[in-house]
Amino acid sequence: MATSDGPGRRRRRPPVQSGEAGPVLRYLGSTRNIAGCALALAGLLAHFLGLAGTLWPVVVAGLYGVGALLAPPDRVRLAVAHAGVETGPLRADLGALLRRVRDSRRFPDDVVARVGALAEVVEGVLERAEVLAASPDHLHVVSQTIRDYLPVGLEAYANLPRAYALTRRGDRERSAHEELLAQLDLLDAGMREVAQAVHRGDEQALTDQGRFLRDRFGRSALDL
Repeated sequence: MATSDGPGRRRRRPPVQSGEAGPVLRYLGSTRNIAGCALALAGLLAHFLGLAGTLWPVVVAGLYGVGALLAPPDRVRLAVAHAGVETGPLRADLGALLRRVRDSRRFPDDVVARVGALAEVVEGVLERAEVLAASPDHLHVVSQTIRDYLPVGLEAYANLPRAYALTRRGDRERSAHEELLAQLDLLDAGMREVAQAVHRGDEQALTDQGRFLRDRFGRSALDL
């Protein structure tokens, strides 16, 4: 649509912003609206049963208002949203790094396999975004592993000639290839410790549930 803006000129109306419908949609799915609609439906049912009289529209509207006012507000989950913001870019960086390693011809098969195994552990940790958000130390270690520790070692190795990387020089205890594998093993062990810490909460919840079930149902039928 366009509006006139003086002779020979036409001015377009500003487009409607898509975010304007956000609050409306949020309210439609809110606890207050659901509770109000439930009571309003009860009012309609009372009308169909002949219990609301001629003032049934007022009764329905009043019941909706009561439900909307008395319903508890929706819970806000800022921590989980923040966790998704934190772990999303980390997932992308890890995936990009893994693809570069697999597509490059500078890494032997054993290095590619070690990196893939390490990535699986890290991906398992990143799946628990809300736990990482509650543990900044663990989130920092995972972030540094993806963006610093792992790519720095791989880059240094990739810049060496293959023959040089596989050969021990002088009195060195390890070749560059052996050194990289040792570093990957250290990172893998560190990430598995983080994974254990992250999943420990789930294990404790499972233990507590088992204790409850044994206390509740562990007795035999003859004891009831």
